[in-house]
Amino acid sequence: MIEERLSLEVAKEFDRQDPLRGYRDQFHIPTTGGETEVYLVGNSLGLQPKRTAEYLERELEQWRTLGVRGHFEGEFPWMPYHEFLTETMAVLVGANADEVVMMNSLTVNLHLMMATFYRPTDRRNKILIESHAFPSDHYAVESQIQLHGYSAAEAMIAVAPAEGEETISTEKICETIEMHKDELALVMLPGVQYYTGQFLDLKTITEAAHGYGLQVGFDLAHAAGNVPLQLHEWDVDFAVWCSYKYLNSGPGSVGGCFVHRRHAQETKLTRMAGWWGHDQKTRFKMENRFRPIPTAEGWQLSNPPILSLAAIRASLDVFKDAGGIEPLRRKSEKLTEFFMDSLQQTLGDRVHSITPSDPSARGCQLSLEIRLDGVEGKSVYEKLDSMGVRTDWREPSVIRAAPVPLYNSFEDVWKFVERLEECLS
Repeated sequence: MIEERLSLEVAKEFDRQDPLRGYRDQFHIPTTGGETEVYLVGNSLGLQPKRTAEYLERELEQWRTLGVRGHFEGEFPWMPYHEFLTETMAVLVGANADEVVMMNSLTVNLHLMMATFYRPTDRRNKILIESHAFPSDHYAVESQIQLHGYSAAEAMIAVAPAEGEETISTEKICETIEMHKDELALVMLPGVQYYTGQFLDLKTITEAAHGYGLQVGFDLAHAAGNVPLQLHEWDVDFAVWCSYKYLNSGPGSVGGCFVHRRHAQETKLTRMAGWWGHDQKTRFKMENRFRPIPTAEGWQLSNPPILSLAAIRASLDVFKDAGGIEPLRRKSEKLTEFFMDSLQQTLGDRVHSITPSDPSARGCQLSLEIRLDGVEGKSVYEKLDSMGVRTDWREPSVIRAAPVPLYNSFEDVWKFVERLEECLS
């Protein structure tokens, strides 16, 4: 807890002391009516780094002046372009470079991973997900089960919070895995739960699943670029993520994929194959005898969209310049502590956070419910939006606000609380 009485002056002093304060100036922050917005919705779409336009223009110039030769010439030729992102991305998710590839969208990658890692049998054919899974994850799991000829109603096991609780405890997840250990084929859970903002204990969950010979994968859409990850060390089998939230790569940009080295090197694994996953040395011999690359790249399908990769590279370079996830995490924890204390001091029980109070169990997002008789949460969200405060609304009852450490300030947080109080007065 922050001990001093909180105020705008305290927020400004925290900003002056912030070693990362200069990175805010490296992003385009939207304005409304000439006023800078309080942008707390990087958990839906991250802001644009100012260097992105330069990186994109470089590739447009390459295309303009070299045409097809751009695949092989220039400072960043297109043929190996995805490789220019791999090292920094691998560091962000705690992986080896051969375990990570940027490709496709998140849900496409989720399907590709389940084509390999969901191999049901008569005895083990069920998938464990969470009861409030993001719809795309739910649909993907459901359809994979059906594609294998099973009933989703029977083969999908959903773990929910215990009665009276708002988040799913690690104990509940591990107990559910143990309960269904003889019928599960796969455990598929989020890294950070999109609705509550809970950061799951991925290490413990993975150990529990592996203890019964189960494979486990994670959707890291709200975790990559937000919280520290150690996917290789935690022995995670696979993970997927998007890059347009905390990774600031632009709407609909290319996603990422992790495959643990022990699987990536196993070229005989069943997969949905495409020519970009074929051995680079013989790819253009057109022999139609698929030989997968013995890394995560072996799951690639097609040559990737270079302009999207350029935008990702721009953002990853900002992360690299900032020192990676560790200093950002330190600031994030202080920001969210300031956020929660400011809410409590100013609004008391009129606003309730369903996000865990333990800093190690959350990222930078706080999920807030309005608890004031006669006041609807959605109307409060809409009022905030009209005041230039950007958050997002998730049914049935949550305003999600995410102070992103790369570009949000303590003053942003204070302004949000101040304007929320105005809405509730």
